[in-house]
Amino acid sequence: MEHRHQVFSEESVAETVRELNIADLGNATIGDVLLVASRLEEKTGIPFIRMDQGSPGLPANKIGIEAEKAALDSGIASQYPAAAGVPELKTQASRFVKAFLDVDISPRACIPTTGGVAGSFASFIACTQRIPGKDKVLFIDPGFPIQKSQLRIIGVQWETFDIYGCRGEGLKAELEKFLSAGDIAAIIYSNPNNPAWICLEDSELAVIGELATKYDVVVIEDQAYFCMDFRHRFGIPYEPPYPPTVARFTDNYIILLSSSKIFSYAGQRMALACISDRLFDRYYPALAERYADSGIFGQTFIASILYMITSGCTASTQYAYAAMLKASCDGRLDFNADTKEYGDRAAKMKKIFTDNGFHIVYDRDVTLPVGDGFFFTLGYGGMTGGELLRELLYYGVSCISLSTTGSHQEGIRACTSRMREDLYPVLEERMKGFAADHPLNG
Repeated sequence: MEHRHQVFSEESVAETVRELNIADLGNATIGDVLLVASRLEEKTGIPFIRMDQGSPGLPANKIGIEAEKAALDSGIASQYPAAAGVPELKTQASRFVKAFLDVDISPRACIPTTGGVAGSFASFIACTQRIPGKDKVLFIDPGFPIQKSQLRIIGVQWETFDIYGCRGEGLKAELEKFLSAGDIAAIIYSNPNNPAWICLEDSELAVIGELATKYDVVVIEDQAYFCMDFRHRFGIPYEPPYPPTVARFTDNYIILLSSSKIFSYAGQRMALACISDRLFDRYYPALAERYADSGIFGQTFIASILYMITSGCTASTQYAYAAMLKASCDGRLDFNADTKEYGDRAAKMKKIFTDNGFHIVYDRDVTLPVGDGFFFTLGYGGMTGGELLRELLYYGVSCISLSTTGSHQEGIRACTSRMREDLYPVLEERMKGFAADHPLNG
């Protein structure tokens, strides 16, 4: 069939893929797809609709920028920061968790990390080494591919299941199937979810928390998109509703809070690992023996693991993050209103796609249709995710296949962060062309 509306020829895409030494475009990583799209733009001058990389598309928060400048002007750049974090950040992190989650975590257990990636890396190491025989990680997928890459580095095995078919009541049986083997050290998921933007609800988190306590498993809850479920008015300090969190249902948890998305502060690489006080204070003989330290989980996490990865976090950025957290708690910064732009973009983009024959793959939570936010998922007819990724490239749209995220569903992940107002008509024209070239039966 002739595809008359393609923006890039199949030959030009194939040539670029060969030039970049990408072995399998259908299962390409985010970085690979980014390279292909960038190279084609460079060669032709034709802009892509960039739905590949989840990099913030809003200006960095000015409160953070000014606080970081002031910190540098004060002379702190000449001194190493404390591994546990600057006191101001730890204090404001504890306030923030209380103000926006209604959860109590002491300042000492709020640990700055060089982005959420460093936080998950340290968490994986500490969790899988704390009890002999409990050395695997369970992914509630789809999820963030980099986290599996981290486990490859440290030689840790993992289990995974796609939550698509076991939302709500089906979740307990699926989890118990893995946890009952006794070798799972940690469970990880993101909420809201990257890539599907599904949100685990309180009933599901209650099950996860109950089983984490029963089987002594640590839940690593990645809150990179904190309060970005825009179906609810989260983000008002010290006022309900509060976002769902497993912290209400177990003491075995680490919450990862990144500055990258909610404050658009991604370039400075700053996040927090907020460890429950009970887990922070727990003694593990295996940690004491391995690291010749106290064996106290939180102390080992900071001094014997995290410090070896990044040697602390950039001091000036810690003050920036502290200032943004403080302004949020004080009601001077409405980060939820700022990030609502992503939800508005998703609604417009999803309408263009669905008007042209696409469908949303992960389309529901337990009680509500999936919301609009940073990511969404798309399928088209009977195409596999790899086929759809490749076909969309010909029409100047870049994305990643769901297969790279641990999903068992066919489709692609789309990110809203790089969408611009002037590109909506371009996207609409290209998707009308795509639909004309790929007619659906019935």
